[in-house]
Amino acid sequence: MSEADLTDIGACVFDAYGTLFDVHSAVGALRPRLEPKADAVSATWRDKQVQYTWLRSLMGRHADFWTVTGDALDFALEQQGVGDPPLRDALMQAYLELSPYAEVPATLAALRERGLKLAILSNGTPAMLASAVTNASLGEAFDAVLSVESVGIYKPDPRVYQIAVDQLGVARERIAFMSSNAWDAAGAASFGFRVVWVNRFGQPKERLPDGPAAELKDLAGLPALLGA
Repeated sequence: MSEADLTDIGACVFDAYGTLFDVHSAVGALRPRLEPKADAVSATWRDKQVQYTWLRSLMGRHADFWTVTGDALDFALEQQGVGDPPLRDALMQAYLELSPYAEVPATLAALRERGLKLAILSNGTPAMLASAVTNASLGEAFDAVLSVESVGIYKPDPRVYQIAVDQLGVARERIAFMSSNAWDAAGAASFGFRVVWVNRFGQPKERLPDGPAAELKDLAGLPALLGA
C-alpha cells in the first residue's frame, strides 16, 4: 500500500497501548522507587507482556490482559531482583492510569471534527481500557472502545480486527488503523485495514508479508494524512 490508499476513510481505529497511551509511564510514575533498575523493569515488562499474548494465543490458553500484565511484571521484577509486593501493587495500579501521548487529544479532536467514527481496538480488558480512557479525559472522543475479550484471543489474530468491522458497521477497506506496534500494523494490513504505523521509536521495518500504507513518527500528522 501507499499513502494514496488512505482515501475514502469511514473510521479511524487505534491501538491503545504504545499508540495512544505511554506504556512506560507506569514505571515512570514510580521511578524513584525502582532506580537504578527502572528502565530495565519497564522494558522487560512490556516485552514479556506482548510475548505472553502471542504465546497464550498459540497455545490456546487465553487469560485476560490484566492477568498477562501481572505475570509479565512479576517476571520483570524477579529478573531484576526486586522483591517489593507494595511496589508491585503500585505499578499495577499505575498501569490503569497511563499517560496519553501529548498529541493525542488534539489529534482525536481534529478527526472528530471531520465526522469520522473513532474507536479503540485493544488487547486490554474492558475495565483496563475504561480506566485509561477516563484517566486521560478522552471519554467523549470515541464511538466505541473494543476489547479482544469478546473473542478470547489476542492480536494479530484476524478475529480481533473483525470486531471493529462488526461493531462500527464500516467495511475493512474503509477503516484506517493506527498502531505503534509494527507486528500489529502488519496483522491489521494483512486483514485488509488501511494501516498507519506510528513509529514512535524509529524502528526498522518488520520483515512480514504485509505492511502499512504510511508511517508517522507520532499521531500529530494523522489528520493531514487523512485529509482531515
